[in-house]
Amino acid sequence: VPSDAEFGILTFLWQSGPSTVREVHEALAKDTGYTTTLKQMQVMHEKGLLKRSEGQRSHVYEPAISKEQAQARFAGELMNRVFEGSARNLVLGALTAQRASAKDLDEIRQILDRLEKRGKPND
Repeated sequence: VPSDAEFGILTFLWQSGPSTVREVHEALAKDTGYTTTLKQMQVMHEKGLLKRSEGQRSHVYEPAISKEQAQARFAGELMNRVFEGSARNLVLGALTAQRASAKDLDEIRQILDRLEKRGKPND
């Protein structure tokens, strides 16, 4: 699961597209040195969170996972660490913490319907 700092880098790359370490550093890491950002992105590459293109003078990085994949990993980790593995408690916690719009609730219902249909054996 990406750390908060790694999630920040991934979010920047999802929004901005492939970028150099310098571009990421200038956008996100004003309080740390360039080499800290470089090392963090190299570690993210080793962990499979980033892809690196080496054809240019400066390496260009892009996410190796989608936003949805990262969110699913993070939600799974959160569910296991904080909500004792209970999807019900995770969802209730989220819905209690912030009021969901009618549109969000409709989308949640549709997703639950799809999941329920997928879980039933064929008759």
